[in-house]
This record gives sequence, structure tokens and C-alpha cells, in this order.
Amino acid sequence: MFRIGHGYDVHKLVEGRKLILGGVEIPHVTGLLGHSDADVLVHAIMDAMLGALAMGDIGHLFPDNDNSFKDADSMKLMAEVCRRVRAEGWEIGNIDATIIAQAPKLAPHIMTMRENIARVCGCDVSQISVKATTEEHLGFTGEKLGMSAHAVALMQKV
Repeated sequence: MFRIGHGYDVHKLVEGRKLILGGVEIPHVTGLLGHSDADVLVHAIMDAMLGALAMGDIGHLFPDNDNSFKDADSMKLMAEVCRRVRAEGWEIGNIDATIIAQAPKLAPHIMTMRENIARVCGCDVSQISVKATTEEHLGFTGEKLGMSAHAVALMQKV
């Protein structure tokens, strides 16, 4: 049995925050604002996995009004999502994700992001695809006001 889920996340860019994507700290003049580390890529991936299995979303599991998740490492949150998914008898078939950001250039960091995600999810890096694109200076991402990410997860019953 297979199930497909889609995840989407968006965060505002601000000064004074680290930019963390796929568990990689990327040097940049701004970072993503959020209750946790605001890793927009990992958030979209978690929501895709949860959505595929009708298990809610990260806002339900890790609410932003719970101080225990303040500045949380999203990779640790993803480990918990993977634990819950496995407990229900599911595993990742593959994940395909896209980060939408005008800057910085993300290509040099994508393989490390893929490796980080695969390690935490307990799957092969070949099952994790991460891409990045700009919106040609259009909209909030194009104006460098924020970043967003989309992810699709194919989950398979073990």
C-alpha cells in the first residue's frame, strides 16, 4: 500500500537569525523567523509525511505556543515524526522537495541537506530529492522577504 502527501511551509527572513535549511547552517545576512529554528524545508517534509498518513501536521504535534519547542532543532522534530510514522508501520518510499528562495545560492548545500534528511529519516540518500529555485524577483520570496518550500512524500506500508 502506498500513500502520497504534500507539505508546504513559509517563513519570513529577518536579521539576527541563523539560516538553517535541511539541517545545514548557511551563511547569509538574514535567517528565517519562527518558533523553532524555522527550517522551512524540513517543516514541509514533515507535513508531507504526516499528511500522507492523515496524522495531522507539525502545528498539531509541535505547537508554537509550547515553549518546549522554542528554538527547537527541526531535525530532532523530524526524528520524532519518523518514529511515529514507523510505529504505524510506514516507511518513506521517496521525498521530493523544492525550496523557493531568491538568495542565497543553495546548490552548494543541497547534497548535505539530502544526506542530513536521509540520515534522520533512516533511508538512503537516493530516496531524498531537494531542489531550489527562485521566483525571478516576483512575490515575497523574489523580494527576499521570506522563503517557502513544497514537499511531496510517497509513504509505503512495511
